[in-house]
Amino acid sequence: MARASTKTTGAAAPKADPIPNRERPGEPDRYKATKEELLEFYRQMTLIRRFEERAGQLYGLGLIGGFCHLYIGQEAVAVGLQSALDNEKDSVITGYRDHGHMLAYGIDPKVIMAELTGRQAGISKGKGGSMHMFSVEHKFYGGHGIVGAQVSLGTGLAFKHKYADDGGVCLAYFGDGAANQGQVYESMNMAELWKLPIIFVIENNGYAMGTAVNRSSSEDQLYRRGESFRVPGMQVDGMDVLAVRGAIEEALKWVRAGKGPIVMELKTYRYRGHSMSDPAKYRTREEVQAMKDSSDCIDAVKRELEALGVSEEDLKKTDKDIRQKVAEAADFAEQSPEPDPKELYTDVLVGTY
Repeated sequence: MARASTKTTGAAAPKADPIPNRERPGEPDRYKATKEELLEFYRQMTLIRRFEERAGQLYGLGLIGGFCHLYIGQEAVAVGLQSALDNEKDSVITGYRDHGHMLAYGIDPKVIMAELTGRQAGISKGKGGSMHMFSVEHKFYGGHGIVGAQVSLGTGLAFKHKYADDGGVCLAYFGDGAANQGQVYESMNMAELWKLPIIFVIENNGYAMGTAVNRSSSEDQLYRRGESFRVPGMQVDGMDVLAVRGAIEEALKWVRAGKGPIVMELKTYRYRGHSMSDPAKYRTREEVQAMKDSSDCIDAVKRELEALGVSEEDLKKTDKDIRQKVAEAADFAEQSPEPDPKELYTDVLVGTY
């Protein structure tokens, strides 16, 4: 059979841009914060960093046991995202690097530090420790030690928000390592099918537990991970709190409009190892220092504030107040009693048997 000719005469017609086959969220703008908002972002991020530095010291002294995963370097993610939430109706769930998320939600540093040290005054009565904190009052649902487990639980929280028609949105955090877990994709599929109000937040700090993301993931642009389920994604500079806040504004607009879930990949960086027991030999000191010098989220906000006329003396006073607050939290934790042994039998079952 003869082939049909493909020869054309004259100039070729210009190729039209492809038409998207579904709606996408808008392109986010960097948030235009007031001076007061910038000061609050600076205060919250500095509080998280000083708190985590002190937690690292207490771990070294043996006052914090088990695992301890610090949030140093990633502060702009939790602060930028959670500053846009409605604390009366939205919910948050995360993995085991959870201290920063709780502080960004306004939870008292004293009860967080007391939990880290296993004291009765801790937010989980000293029984959860670093990896398993929880506060129904603040709609903070953990702190989960099983990698990626919180994504399915967060999908359940989103189902509750939709079922109760309470207007709430669930923010479900997980890391680049957890992004390869199967339950993550089951959850995305279900969330899109049912148009659940959930934002899947991937905190991509580049190394998971110790393997670079491009060595462990064939698709290392993690914001694309929901595409096969028609879940749109956006990639955000997680070292810029104003970029993070601008992006979450757009994501919340999408989800609150009933359009279903969205994936946010926050490109961030942790300065410490995966946990306090990790020597982080999979990267060089020069790499870490370069990130601190060029991309530190607190330094970036400090420069923004100085451009708005905030003096270095004012910032030093804020730093001093935060150090005092963290010192008080550490003292409170060290002086609080350990749980009564009877606490071993509480919070296990709903009823008493």
